[in-house]
Amino acid sequence: MNKIEDQIKGYYSSKIKQFGATPQGVDWNSTASQELRFEVLSNLINEEEHFSILDFGCGFGSMLAYFETKYQSFEYIGFDVSEDMIATALNKFSTQENVKWATSLPIEKTDYVIASGIFNVKLENTNEDWLTYILETLKKIDENCVKGFSFNVLTKYSDKEYMKDYLYYADPLFMFDYCKKHFSKNVALLHDYNLYEFSIIVRK
Repeated sequence: MNKIEDQIKGYYSSKIKQFGATPQGVDWNSTASQELRFEVLSNLINEEEHFSILDFGCGFGSMLAYFETKYQSFEYIGFDVSEDMIATALNKFSTQENVKWATSLPIEKTDYVIASGIFNVKLENTNEDWLTYILETLKKIDENCVKGFSFNVLTKYSDKEYMKDYLYYADPLFMFDYCKKHFSKNVALLHDYNLYEFSIIVRK
């Protein structure tokens, strides 16, 4: 697990150093696709009142910027294993009472956890090792939230000619089944938006 986390930290730190606070800096193609992901994943949150959220793998805080346009009152914790990502986030966003940044997983639970894009880049790991990493991480995410969590993964239904060896393409039916059996009876699989990925929403 630590080996994989070190690899991830190195990969994303190099991206943010190369591209800065841009979608490419967190290995996304565009702002539009990034915001579509946030819109789909935030279907998890079904309340207008105050809530707390952990952005698991927050990068430089793009989800915070999105949330500030969508919700009136919330507490946000941005967590990322890359110190360079957190440093960029601190530089990008002014100090706010409702916002915290962390390079280690917070002890306190939040209402919700959202993880966008953290399961896509497997680098040189085998599919088997990467799936083990995903399931172990989902267990941590589940333990860190009170009301539910959402995450996305690239789909095995992607067009073959565009698939890359260093990326992980998950079976959405397996992930749905796993979440139903291990985390909650209330699970949604969203595979109806125009990206090569799917999202899963788990409500407790």
